Amino acid sequence: MTDLAKLLWRNDEGQDIAEYAVMLAVILVIVIGTVRLIGSNANNVFSSVASQIGTQ
Repeated sequence: MTDLAKLLWRNDEGQDIAEYAVMLAVILVIVIGTVRLIGSNANNVFSSVASQIGTQ
């Protein structure tokens, strides 16, 4: 049992995978948040322009 614990302690390949997963999750949250924010603002701008065109 102690040999297995020593092997797992020395083996750091799993840490690399976990770090990549965390970085990917953070990047996805940032991208999704940005797209939602830009999408909402773009929708408001296009609606405003459409209403201005319709009133003229």
